[in-house]
Amino acid sequence: MGSGEPNPAGKKKKYLKAALYVGDLDPDVTEDMLYKKFRPAGPLRFTRICRDPVTRSPLGYGYVNFRFPADAEWALNTMNFDLINGKPFRLMWSQPDDRLRKSGVGNIFIKNLDKSIDNRALFYLFSAFGNILSCKVVCDDNGSKGYAYVHFDSLAAANRAIWHMNGVRLNNRQVYVGRFKFPEERAAEVRTRDRATFTNVFVKNIGEDIDDEKLKELFCEYGPTESVKVIRDASGKSKGFGFVRYETHEAAQKAVLDLHGKSIDGKVLYVGRAQKKIERLAELRRRFERLRLKEKSRPPGVPIYIKNLDETINDEKLKEEFSSFGSISRAKVMMEVGQGKGFGVVCFSSFEEATKAVDEMNGRIVGSKPLHVTLGQARRRC
Repeated sequence: MGSGEPNPAGKKKKYLKAALYVGDLDPDVTEDMLYKKFRPAGPLRFTRICRDPVTRSPLGYGYVNFRFPADAEWALNTMNFDLINGKPFRLMWSQPDDRLRKSGVGNIFIKNLDKSIDNRALFYLFSAFGNILSCKVVCDDNGSKGYAYVHFDSLAAANRAIWHMNGVRLNNRQVYVGRFKFPEERAAEVRTRDRATFTNVFVKNIGEDIDDEKLKELFCEYGPTESVKVIRDASGKSKGFGFVRYETHEAAQKAVLDLHGKSIDGKVLYVGRAQKKIERLAELRRRFERLRLKEKSRPPGVPIYIKNLDETINDEKLKEEFSSFGSISRAKVMMEVGQGKGFGVVCFSSFEEATKAVDEMNGRIVGSKPLHVTLGQARRRC
């Protein structure tokens, strides 16, 4: 479920009795359009489109507050998945307390869905098992990505859905239905399983003169390899890291134990198990959450966040790269054991300066890597 979506914390009597959440809205939908759409259902107190606090861009969802709970319930039961501005919207009861969503209770995950199954079809497929708080087929510009989430108001309903629907064929595709797991939990499961079986080794901090053959010479003494690759940029220059895949787990484990921390041509190697994508994403979430909490405790300003920093970039070089866009009170590269972790933050004195820096620097190659630059939330001062 999206992080901005409210979710109920119990039975209907616990909800804000006459407020509905409206999701999957077209960016051009306004409060007035919402009002005109829902006014036939009954008298309204107000409508609201939620927007980014900095850019004021619509976030794709909003709220409709009715005067009477019966009207809100009628709208929920009869207008869910109707069109507004040519796009179907999702309705559910509004609840500012998001503890149920964060707990994961009653939430299930469905994958291998046929692309023809949309939110409406998913809702009616699973509503037989209990009261649905929210359901969403995950989509991109090309349509359904083949997986979805359904959030029930109870664990019992979720378990019924899993029991009856897991392994069922829908539109000639056998679907998987299981308990929703947070990314950190899935990453931990992958990590535990992979530690006992991994054959792919990640190597970083290697010299620019190390090519595939030299890397293979260094690692082949621990066992037969399936592939050895030094990663290079578009110009052919080494990025300073690579991968070695062994035929056996034992060979990979021995290489990690023997070569990690070893000095080669004056550079101390990092050698470890190559992480799966889900593990890397979970680690990035943890890093940015730590950064967010650290930034929250600092005096206000307008921060921008920079990812994919070259290993050669330090605080001084980071400030130098961004100094032409305005007054910088702080530029910080996150470090680990004396080496950059690949991301950092720059704090400007104004929103205009920060926005210009994002527009100009996002995608620009600094060192040997293209930067990924995003705008943080504005604060009163740096």
